Amino acid sequence: MGQTPTPDAALISDLAQRLRTALDTRVAIDPLRTALPDNDLAAAYAVQQANTDHWLAQGRRLVGRKIGLTSKSVQAQLGVDQPDYGMLFADMSVCDGEEVPAGTLLQPKVEAEIALVMERDLDVAQATMAELISAVAYALPAIEIVDSRVANWKIGIVDTIADNASSGLFVLGNRPVKLNDFDARLCGMVMERNGDQVSIGAGAACLGHPLNAALWLARKMVDCGQPLKAGDILMTGALGPMVAVTGADRFEARIAGLGSVRAVFGAQEQKA
Repeated sequence: MGQTPTPDAALISDLAQRLRTALDTRVAIDPLRTALPDNDLAAAYAVQQANTDHWLAQGRRLVGRKIGLTSKSVQAQLGVDQPDYGMLFADMSVCDGEEVPAGTLLQPKVEAEIALVMERDLDVAQATMAELISAVAYALPAIEIVDSRVANWKIGIVDTIADNASSGLFVLGNRPVKLNDFDARLCGMVMERNGDQVSIGAGAACLGHPLNAALWLARKMVDCGQPLKAGDILMTGALGPMVAVTGADRFEARIAGLGSVRAVFGAQEQKA
C-alpha cells in the first residue's frame, strides 16, 4: 500500500520504440502523455532508460548527463517542482563551429549553458556542495541543441523525460576554466543568431546557480544507482531563453569569464 505502481513493461517498450522510430525516420509523433498517466515520472524515466539500454547495447557510448527544466517558470508551466535529466552520448557531441547538416534533427532549438567536466567520481549519497566542487575539473561554455520527437513541441513533463529530456546535440567550447576563475552565478550570457542578439541571461537563471543544478543531478544519479564518473560532461541548464533554429543559422554564445562557443546549421527543413 502506498507504493508507486510498477510501470507496465509492454507499454514502456512500445513507447520507447515509438521514440526510436521517430528519431530514425525523423518523423515526429503524437505526445506520449496520451498513453501515460498524468505526471507518472517513474514511467517516463523507465521509457528513457529502456532506450538508453537499447542504445548502449547498439554500441553508443555514454559520456555524461544533461539537466533540463532548470527555470522555475518552465517547471510551473509543466507542473513539476524539480529539474529533469537525460543522457549524453558521444555521437551527440559537435565541435565548436562544426556545421550540423540539414535534416539531422527534427525541430531544433538552441540554448546557452555552462558545461562541467568531472575530475573524479562522485558516488556518495547526499553529496555536499563542497564535495561537488572538489570533484569538478573545469567548466566550458556550451550550446545545447535541443530537439523533440513530439510534433510541434507539444510536450508535457512525461513527454520530455521519456524523450531523453528533449535532447539533440551539444557543442562545447574548447577553453577550460577552473571554477574559482569565474563567477558561475553572476556571469552574463549573450547569444546571437547571424549577428543579431536573440537571448540574454546569467548563471543565476539556472536554479539560482549552475552548481545547484549540478548538485541536484549528482544526488539524483546516486539515488538511481548511476553515479557521476570522472570525465562525465554535465550540461547544467539554460542561462537564457531557448531560440528556434530557422534555417542556415550561425549562433554564437558568449559567457563572461568562460569565452564563446558557436553552433552552425545547414538549411533546416522543419517537420511536424
